[in-house]
Amino acid sequence: MNTTEIMQNLEKWTNYYIEELDGYSEDQLKLKPSEEAWSLGQMYVHLIQTALYMQLKNAEQCRIGSEAEGDPAETEMPVKSEVGEAVFNLGGFPPMRIQVPASPQYTPSQAESKQQLVDGLQAVLRRAGELAPAMNEASPHYKIAHPRLGGLNAAEWFALVEMHYRHHLLQKERLQAFIAECQ
Repeated sequence: MNTTEIMQNLEKWTNYYIEELDGYSEDQLKLKPSEEAWSLGQMYVHLIQTALYMQLKNAEQCRIGSEAEGDPAETEMPVKSEVGEAVFNLGGFPPMRIQVPASPQYTPSQAESKQQLVDGLQAVLRRAGELAPAMNEASPHYKIAHPRLGGLNAAEWFALVEMHYRHHLLQKERLQAFIAECQ
């Protein structure tokens, strides 16, 4: 996908996630299937925080680094992992659950309100829109390592936002079913 397609899809998924919030009360957004599981609100917070403070931040850092240092082809850059290669060849994450042990630094906080989630999703879309034009100019050789996917360049970090939104649709479906059972 090119940057224009990524932005169109990101806008589509952002609008979808925002529209879906109308179907839930504040209390429903905090319901958790188990102590270790996330609530629907926590999943939203995760999408927002990961996009703003990891994916888009690293896309920008790669862009800045490639401008400041030129083409780092001769410098040692992190390499994409096998998992990273597979994800980008597929154009998204495989439809499987990825569970990380609960921890204060990884487990998202509960959402304070629906408005917080709407504002956060809109902030992601705004920031992505600001960065989009520069993604095509950034060097594909300047990379920052993702913990699981390995070295990603600016365009790959940028694409990861939309891929991540799609990946969490399965979790959203599971949480919707759980919320429906609780009624």
